[in-house]
Amino acid sequence: MTSSPADGIRPFRLDIPQSDLDDLHHRLDRTRWPDALPGVGWSYGVPRDYLQELVRYWRHEYDWRAAEAQLNEWPQFTTTIDGANVHFAHIRSPEPDATPLIITHGWPGSIVEFLDVVGPLTDPAAHGGDPADAFHVVVPSIPGFGLSGPTSDTGWEAGRIADAWAELMTRLGYERFGAQGGDWGAAISRELGRACPHRLIGVHLNLLPGAQATHEPRDEELAELSPEERERTLASWRGWSAWSGEGVGYAVLQSTRPQTLAYGLTDSPVGQLAWIVEKFQEWTDSRELPEEAVDRDRLLTDVMLYWLTGTAGSSARVYYERAHAPADRAEAPKQPSTAPTALALFPAELQIPLRHKADRTENIVRWTDFDRGGHFAAMEEPDLLVEDVRAFFRQLREKGEG
Repeated sequence: MTSSPADGIRPFRLDIPQSDLDDLHHRLDRTRWPDALPGVGWSYGVPRDYLQELVRYWRHEYDWRAAEAQLNEWPQFTTTIDGANVHFAHIRSPEPDATPLIITHGWPGSIVEFLDVVGPLTDPAAHGGDPADAFHVVVPSIPGFGLSGPTSDTGWEAGRIADAWAELMTRLGYERFGAQGGDWGAAISRELGRACPHRLIGVHLNLLPGAQATHEPRDEELAELSPEERERTLASWRGWSAWSGEGVGYAVLQSTRPQTLAYGLTDSPVGQLAWIVEKFQEWTDSRELPEEAVDRDRLLTDVMLYWLTGTAGSSARVYYERAHAPADRAEAPKQPSTAPTALALFPAELQIPLRHKADRTENIVRWTDFDRGGHFAAMEEPDLLVEDVRAFFRQLREKGEG
């Protein structure tokens, strides 16, 4: 990995030393496998037989150099903001009047999530779309994640990251811009709309943290809702209850002891792979295997960005920082956002937002329910996501808000 030492924005090109790849292969060859119970599927975690086959593919068939070359098709840069190294891709549209848009990944994602959406967003005419819907796209790596990691100080929660993104867009010459994200990218994009609403044309989210049902609804609460919202509230509670009971372990650990976790994941590529692939299995719109929803090579490229940069621990720290944030940086917003906001809702998403809760904290102007897709929308259903982003900003332009 190389970059210029000059101040400001520095050109960057991904170039992993062959010795790092050789070390990975050596570790994969020497994996020490645990025992496993027969016939339990995914209920105890990632099945050993499945993971062994995936590791075989990773070791002998997956081509990192091809993935590296694909990522290097994007113009990439680094810059220092608030003491952190920030890596980002900046893909300008051939349309001079394109709308600036910063799109942000989450955990356990990376910039790899957006490989299939950047082209249609920046050059819609080349992908059967209207040139008026074009965007200049900025794709940063969150501080502590992958090529923006590791961080060297505490406090990198969603609000501070949003402040860094505002500074990044200033450095790129974009006074007004849009934001898009899911998972942590949704939390960061939402905070951008609060931190500098005068600069945000619009905020497009495919997850809205904190808008789901977090307690079993009482009869009197349900009675105040429309039949549709009543059913949605019950479904939201069932989903939240299931996640709180069986799916929250990773978040508890990363919110409390990220450093302890980091030793195992940074030393074992199979451990890092299992930690991530479990979430792709649980959070995607798949029947059983994550590859039913997300390309296997793309999934492994995502894992590689964590492994090659040694950022398992520093990326997990964002959970710790959220859990220990001061009151003025807490995730639950203290005042409603004024930024025009769109929600694209995919059915396999782990949090089902409620409109009556979302309206308390967001300026919702577009709400779209899709019939397929999950948590990693840009990887699972890139066409649906791209069209919804285009439609949202088109809607704002037509109303004179863009």
